[in-house]
Amino acid sequence: MGLPQCLAAAFLFLFLLLLLLGVSTGQRVVTVQEGPLYRTEGSHVTLWCKVSGYQGPAEQNFQWSIYLPSAPEREVQIVSTVDPSFPYAIYTQRVRSRGIFVERLQGDAVLLHITELQDHDAGQYECHTPNTDERYFGSYSAKTNLSVIPDTLSASMAPQALTLMEGDAVELTCEVSKSTAQHTHLSVGWHLLQGAAGEHRAKEILTLSKDFILKPGPSYEQRFLEGDVQLNKVGNSTYKLVIRRVKPSDQGQLYCEAAEWIEDPDETWKDISCKQTERTSLAVVSQGLGLHATLSSRIATVSYGQSFELFCQVNASYTLEEVPASVRWLFLPSLPTGPFQELVRAFPSGTVVWGTAQPHLQGKAQLVKADTSFRLRIHSALPANEGTYQCEVEVWRRNILPLGQPAASTSSNAVGIKVVLPESKLQVATQDSSVEIASGNAAIECRVVFAPKNSQFAVTWYLLPPLADATPLQIIRASYSSILEYGSEFSSPAQKSRFLSQRVSSNTFQLQILSANLGDQGRYYCVVEEWLWLVDRWYKLGEGASGRTTLRFRLPERELQMERTNSSISAREGEEVTLPCRLQGALLPGTHLSATWFQVGSSGRDSCLLTLHHDGTVEYPQERLAGRLYLRRPSAGDFSLTLLSVERGDAGAYYCQLQEWQQQSEGKDWALRALARSGYTQLATIPPESTVLSRICSSPPLLNFILYLPLVLILFLALAVFCWYCKFRKNKKGNITGWMMELEGKEEVKKT
Repeated sequence: MGLPQCLAAAFLFLFLLLLLLGVSTGQRVVTVQEGPLYRTEGSHVTLWCKVSGYQGPAEQNFQWSIYLPSAPEREVQIVSTVDPSFPYAIYTQRVRSRGIFVERLQGDAVLLHITELQDHDAGQYECHTPNTDERYFGSYSAKTNLSVIPDTLSASMAPQALTLMEGDAVELTCEVSKSTAQHTHLSVGWHLLQGAAGEHRAKEILTLSKDFILKPGPSYEQRFLEGDVQLNKVGNSTYKLVIRRVKPSDQGQLYCEAAEWIEDPDETWKDISCKQTERTSLAVVSQGLGLHATLSSRIATVSYGQSFELFCQVNASYTLEEVPASVRWLFLPSLPTGPFQELVRAFPSGTVVWGTAQPHLQGKAQLVKADTSFRLRIHSALPANEGTYQCEVEVWRRNILPLGQPAASTSSNAVGIKVVLPESKLQVATQDSSVEIASGNAAIECRVVFAPKNSQFAVTWYLLPPLADATPLQIIRASYSSILEYGSEFSSPAQKSRFLSQRVSSNTFQLQILSANLGDQGRYYCVVEEWLWLVDRWYKLGEGASGRTTLRFRLPERELQMERTNSSISAREGEEVTLPCRLQGALLPGTHLSATWFQVGSSGRDSCLLTLHHDGTVEYPQERLAGRLYLRRPSAGDFSLTLLSVERGDAGAYYCQLQEWQQQSEGKDWALRALARSGYTQLATIPPESTVLSRICSSPPLLNFILYLPLVLILFLALAVFCWYCKFRKNKKGNITGWMMELEGKEEVKKT
C-alpha cells in the first residue's frame, strides 16, 4: 500500500473514532429564550432556559446573572437553584421576598420570574448550568437581552349606573391609546362582573384580539352570531360595545380591558401591559319569567374523607318541573389562579357534561334535581375540594322549541367550603438536655416519639444564642424530599461545611457541628414537620418542636495568662488597625497554641473571623474577610489581629481566644490543656477626610489665621481712612497756594 493510501486509511480511522466518540458522549447545550426582548416597567417577566446533551443527574441546576449596560463586562449574580448565597446584595431582598424566583418546569428546564420589572433590570441575562459531566464538552451558558420600556398603555371609560328594561339596547364606549416606540398590537375586550365573588366572576362578553379577530365569550357566542352583541372601532382610539335586547343575565358591572402585545424574536406574541377601565353598573328589569337563586350548605367545614352537600334553591312562582331548566356548578379553589372553574353542567334534556377542572370529581359526585332546587353532593372530601362554590340556573319557556336564548337566568351567592386535613399524630421529644465537649465535633439529637408510618418529615434546626432575649437563628432546613436550605447567618461555604443535618435512624435526626468553637455555644432545638401524600400532592399535617439542648465547652483545669482588660480604639476608614491579643508567661514544653478571633454579633451569636490552628494552618469562616485579616505575630506570644482598609461595618467589639494543645504521644491526637479569653476591644470607625475645608479646620495654625483675618482687615481699613483724612485737612488749608504753584509749574514745563 502506497503513502497516499496509508494516509487515507488513517484519516478514515480517525473520522470513525471521532464519530463513535461523538455518539457515545453527548455535547451539552444550554438554550435561553431568544432576544432582544422588550417588556414594560412594572410587568411580570419570565425568561426560559433549558439544557440538553448533559451527563449526570436528571435534575440540573441553573444560575442567572445580568450584565448591565453601564458595565457590560461585569457579571452581577441574581439567583441560583442550588446556592441561596448566590445573589449579589442588590438582588438579595427581591430574591428572599420572591420578587425574583426560579420555577422549575422539569429537571432540565426552568423559568426565571421577575414579578415587578424595574428600569434598572434592563441588560444582558446569562443562564449558566454548573458542570455535571465527566469532562467539559459543549456550552454551559447562554445569553439574551432584555430592554425595559415605559408603560404607555391607557384605557378609560366614564362610569355610569344604568337601569334598562329587558329587551332594550345598551352602548358603551372605551378610549384606548398607546405611544410605544416598538411595533405592538392592541387587544380590547369587554367583561361582566356578577355575584358576590367580585373579580373572580368575570365573564367575557366580546374581545377584539391582537389579530383583529372578534371572539365572543362562551355565554355570548349565540347572541354574537345572531348580531345582538357587537364591538365596533370608531376612529383611532374609540371602541364601542353594543348589546341589543339586553337580558337579566346581562346585569352586573361592565368594564373594558385593553392589552398591549409585542412579537418576540421566536415569533410568539407576549402581552406586555394590561389596563382596566372603571365600571358601569347595569340593572335589567325582567319582563318574563322571574328567577334574583340561593346557594347554601348544612356545613361549612368538613373533615378529610367526609361527604358534604350544596343546595341551589330557586325562588320562582313555578316549579322546575314546569319549565326546561339547566344548572351550572362553578368552583374557585382556595388558592385561586384565575376565574371560577366549571365543575359540571346539567342540561334540560338530562345530559350532564363534566368539566376538566376537577378530574376526580365525576366518580364521587352526585347531582339531584328537586321541585325548587338543585343539589350537588360530593363524597369523600379531599383538600382539592376546598374553595368557593356557586350555581347558575337558566330556564326557558316551553312553547319555544328548539331551545334558543333562555327566558331568565340567575347566579347564586358564593359559599365557601373548608376541608380539614387529618389530625396530626406527630410527637417530638421535648425533654431538655445538654452536650459538653472539650474540643472537636458536637452532635445534637432530635427524636420523633410517634408518627404514622407513611408520613414524611421536614426538619429545621435553630440556635438560641446565650443572650436572654436573643431571637432564634435558623441554621438549616432539610425538607421531606431532602432539599437543604441554610439560614442567612449559616449560608457561607465555611458554615455549610461545619453544620450538617442527617437522619441517623427512622425516628432520630442529628445536627453535626464540626470543629466547634466558643461562638457555637447556646441552646439548640429542632422543629419537625409531618407531611402526607393525599391523592394529588403533599400536605403538611402539623409540626412539633423539640426540647432545648445546651452546648457547653468543658474548660481545662489550667488557664493561660493573657491580657484581659477592656479597651477601645479608633481608626479612620481606609486605614489599617491592629487589635491586641498577647499571651503572658511561657508555654509548657512540647505544646502548641491556637488562636481564634471573634466579633460580637447583634443577634447574640458571636461571629468567628479567623482561626490559627495548632498545626499552623489558618481558616477564614467568612471568605469575604480573607484578604483583609492577618495575624501580625511579632513575637511567639503575640496574636494581635491586623484589619486592613477599615470599613464602616467593621465597628464593634472584638475578642480573641487562645488554646494550648499537647500531643498525647507520638502519632496520637492532640489534647486541649489550657485556654483563656482576652478582654473586649471596642473598635470605632472615623469617616475619611473628604473636603478641603475639613483639612483646613483640622490645622491649628491655619485655623488661627482664619479666625483673626477679619480683625486684621478691620485694622488696615481704619489706618487707610485715617491717612486719607489727614491728607484732606492738609489740602484744605493750602489749597489756593497749592493750585497756584501747580499751575505755574505746568506753565514752566510748557515753556521749557
